[in-house]
Amino acid sequence: KADFINFISEREWKSIEPVSSWFGPSSFLMSSMSALFQFSMWIRHCHGYLTESVGMPVWGSYAVFALATLGSALILGLVSEALETNWFV
Repeated sequence: KADFINFISEREWKSIEPVSSWFGPSSFLMSSMSALFQFSMWIRHCHGYLTESVGMPVWGSYAVFALATLGSALILGLVSEALETNWFV
């Protein structure tokens, strides 16, 4: 606590260089990291719902997420292939 008070009162904060815009809180990188953490918390919430409220066994919840991962990879692969070969044009 004393170090923090000295840091403020003696104006040591002026000697520190500001954070680059790349790592700033509103940058694309930090916004993406925030979205990733929010998504992981949503997955955790869904896992808890499936195991506690629905009564699904833990391995069943893992199987649901594994199938969802494979399905989304399949869809993203098909979309990227479609965009590459100009199916939509």
